[in-house]
Amino acid sequence: MTSDIHLAFAHPVERSEALARGNEPRDRLSLRDHVVEVEIGAFQSERGQTQRVRFNVVVELRPQTGPVDDDVDKILSYDTITEAIASELASERLNLLETLAERIALRLLREPQPMRVFVRVEKLDRGPGALGVEIVRDRRPELTQTPAEQAAEHPVVVYLSNAAMASGDLSAWVDRLAAGDAPVILCVGAGDTPAPVAAHPLAQRRIDLLAIEQNAWVLAARDPRCVVTNTRTEIDWAMKHDQICVWAPSKIVLDAVDGPSSAPNDAMALALWFGKEVSARRMVVIDDAPATDTPEGVEVLSLKSAADAL
Repeated sequence: MTSDIHLAFAHPVERSEALARGNEPRDRLSLRDHVVEVEIGAFQSERGQTQRVRFNVVVELRPQTGPVDDDVDKILSYDTITEAIASELASERLNLLETLAERIALRLLREPQPMRVFVRVEKLDRGPGALGVEIVRDRRPELTQTPAEQAAEHPVVVYLSNAAMASGDLSAWVDRLAAGDAPVILCVGAGDTPAPVAAHPLAQRRIDLLAIEQNAWVLAARDPRCVVTNTRTEIDWAMKHDQICVWAPSKIVLDAVDGPSSAPNDAMALALWFGKEVSARRMVVIDDAPATDTPEGVEVLSLKSAADAL
């Protein structure tokens, strides 16, 4: 019991050594007490401000079978661990330490050398002590693929104005889009009814995003093939299963590390930002009075021309 308690609070390298007793010995690479200032957390009080997060990581490596050549290109570099942490922190704002630890472990296990990874992540500013999680993940065959080797979906992103949403040709446009060979994500702006006005800009941002989401549900009600989605996981699943998405923007926008520079009430700019985030192969705007100053690479269609151009 004393040993178990000691290991529960010991550095991950000690747990690694304990688990290895009686098994084939492995080399270990460790990162201790790596502290980063980051915005993370599920509570509203944790949004809009950074806090210190400490990382301790141990990577068990497949032992080298050949001679040691003193060649940095043949080993797993320490930088691989810090880069894995930095990459996952930069990918999106996360609510849970558990999610962050899992993603760091999986990223490291995609490298050829690691056999097992221990990751401990702790918040240092949320209480009188360090609050954290620790996970252990073993190598699995499906993790040998790198993200670049995994199939990537490049959707067609279509922004519909309120006039386009109300058009009697909406179902025909959806027919044409569904018949194409690319996943489809529909984006909308707020409805014609003005959104409430708040005295604080952060509150107003939320209100404006929710106004867009209300209109997304209005669109989904017009055609049952259109399904409202608000997370990357839902969107990725929908694209792989030929489901037409209607983007509800709040979660992705609020969780973005490098979010849109435009305000939520500029819905078209928000849709264009989202198109870049999902690596859209095609960006389309359908409006009764198309703007003349849309960015390069965006197809602008009138209500009359949309059916033939989609």
